[in-house]
Amino acid sequence: MFRTSHLFLKLSLFFAVIGGLFVIYLDARITATFSDKMWDLPARVYARPLELFEGAPVKADDFAYELRVLGYRAVNSPRNPGEFSRYRDRFDLYTRGFDFPGEREASRRVLIEFADRRVQRLSAAGSGVDLMRLDPVHIGGIYPQHGEDRALVRLNEVPETLTLGLMAVEDRDFYQHWGFSITGIARAAWSNLRSGRVVAGGSTISQQLVKNYYLTSERTIVRKLVEVVMAVLLELHYDKDQILESYINEIYLGQEGRRSVHGFELASQHYFDAPLATLGLAQQALLIGMIKGPSLYNPERNPERSIERRNVVLGVMAEQGVISVEQAAVAKAMPLGLNRQHSIRGSFPAFLDLVRRQLRREYRDEDLATRGLSIFTSFDPVLQRQLERSTIAVMDQLDSSGELQSAAVVTRFDTGEVAALLGGRRAKFAGFNRALDARRPAGSLLKPAVYLAALEKPAQYSLATELSDTPLTVKTPGSTPWQPQNFDRRSHGSVTLYEALAKSYNLASARLGMTLGLADVTDMLARLGVEKGVPAVPALLLGAGEYAPIDMAVMYQSIAAGGFRMPLRSIRDIVDANGEPLRRYPLEYDRTASLQSVHLLHYALRAVMREGTGQGAYRYLGEGFDVAGKTGTTNEGRDSWFAGFSGDLLAVIWIGRDDNGSTRLTGSSGALKVWAHFMSRSSRQPLAYRMPDGVEPHWVDERNGFLTGKGCPRARLLPFIKGSEPDSRTDCAGAQKNNGIRDWFDTLFGGKD
Repeated sequence: MFRTSHLFLKLSLFFAVIGGLFVIYLDARITATFSDKMWDLPARVYARPLELFEGAPVKADDFAYELRVLGYRAVNSPRNPGEFSRYRDRFDLYTRGFDFPGEREASRRVLIEFADRRVQRLSAAGSGVDLMRLDPVHIGGIYPQHGEDRALVRLNEVPETLTLGLMAVEDRDFYQHWGFSITGIARAAWSNLRSGRVVAGGSTISQQLVKNYYLTSERTIVRKLVEVVMAVLLELHYDKDQILESYINEIYLGQEGRRSVHGFELASQHYFDAPLATLGLAQQALLIGMIKGPSLYNPERNPERSIERRNVVLGVMAEQGVISVEQAAVAKAMPLGLNRQHSIRGSFPAFLDLVRRQLRREYRDEDLATRGLSIFTSFDPVLQRQLERSTIAVMDQLDSSGELQSAAVVTRFDTGEVAALLGGRRAKFAGFNRALDARRPAGSLLKPAVYLAALEKPAQYSLATELSDTPLTVKTPGSTPWQPQNFDRRSHGSVTLYEALAKSYNLASARLGMTLGLADVTDMLARLGVEKGVPAVPALLLGAGEYAPIDMAVMYQSIAAGGFRMPLRSIRDIVDANGEPLRRYPLEYDRTASLQSVHLLHYALRAVMREGTGQGAYRYLGEGFDVAGKTGTTNEGRDSWFAGFSGDLLAVIWIGRDDNGSTRLTGSSGALKVWAHFMSRSSRQPLAYRMPDGVEPHWVDERNGFLTGKGCPRARLLPFIKGSEPDSRTDCAGAQKNNGIRDWFDTLFGGKD
């Protein structure tokens, strides 16, 4: 008997020690992580704020779309932030206000009138407004692997009726118990016994919080015991208000795709598009009721069931004295009041992918998913919508089977900011991001680098230089001789340099590149920003290599910006969870190509559009809208490319197949159409003419590049770097000597007389 008792004592002591150590472990786990978990916040990514001022190039319908995706409500007369009314092109708007990096845009009521695709008047309280910014569209977030999203709120910011209603339904004895409630367990057991099934759990708010933070959802006695122990430990270290505040910010209340909605503040924004502090009793009760089953009582999927559950909660709130019976009756008669606006969060996976890649160069994934960063980007929802519409409209005409894919990059070339991005034909599909990762030969899109390398040698080359567009064979050791061909399988003899680029003659381009040397061409590509996937082989001259649309956007960005290389930016500012600035991404640039030679290249790229392979764009643009660009087609029509720019936007379009099969499209018959459709509806400024110092125009005979006179047969006005004009002259003197810049403007579009 003594031995048995002694053994029992030893076992008891052993298990007590083990149990004590386990409790110590649980205690350490709570104290080490609870505060951190309380403030774990994913990064929130915002679009550019829409800036409004008199004369701003904004259309009324685009403004209405911006308000819609921001969740502003259309009312008869706006009286609260987030409301607006519209009569034709006149908007009465009550803005929400927003904390931007370093400054706050106050909430106010403004009147905005539009005319001729611009803001005509902007006023507030009877006075004119010089400049205002709407709150930026929240386009997505960078979440931890489990996809949790939340928006924090302080306990004193939560409506008292919601706090009291929450405790009335979930934990009536919250401020009296020590983490678990015997009466709550008994009450739940009695309810379950009466109903014959599990209708109540008996868990306190502290237990639920512990389960959400640390434990799984499995239903076992061991897990329940651990939950109770951890709830007691939690209450030993933290006061009731801290626990309640954490619960209000943590509780799971729904799902939006892979993103899970946690906390009452985010749930309020998700379901009602309104701050928690502004919710009425019916809406508060709806959210409280969803705790029992966020999927079962989801008001969007199960409206009748959610109303029934809401009304039960309102009844409990009245029974417990949180609200009056009369208030409960009024609230029960209310509709759900859900926000039916179109949410665009998570609708732009390709652009968010670009943002993440830039951020990961400087931040750990853990920081991005937990530090509550606010990331302000250059993304433009209006341009993105038009890019998607143009892609759909043209691609459905080109390929009704859906086998062809497309990708696109749109930038504001004066700043290097990426404004819109399309990673595939299905814009909202978060799969393979072709804009960043589909690396293909670029075809003739690389030719401008060849011609720019030549134009940087004004002693040897000008736009009037004669090139030979005749067959050639290039032999390289250990490989088959390279014998390029023109697209039309013909050679064109002697052609001027600008004509060779405008009409995309392969033979002339190949001969020019081989004369310059591959080293000069690869050097120019690197200076324009293309350094990866560039093979030092003759076929490079006609686009061989592997390039993503983003690479071509970098190259054409440098060309459009006059030879200034700018890193493409997607992020403007980053602030921390307290609104303190962490990092700014200012404009950076470095001159890498001669301004004068790039100006000549611009002329040739305009000629591509006016008389070369890009002429089809003017079926969309209209004759008076000047643009520059280049088509690209790869072998057997596998890739259709177009890159071009106007006075404000640059866009690169790619069309191809994921299996690298033939598209049966050229750059002109495919990508150019998407580009022109988009630019005709989005660009506000034609490409302006700015003749730099060191460049002057001369009349030349377009057949041979000789100097000639104005009015002579086939006379064309071309720009030349001073001193590089032709030495030879035709016999025709023309009407009179060139009057310089006036004649240049007279003949800017086409340059013929």
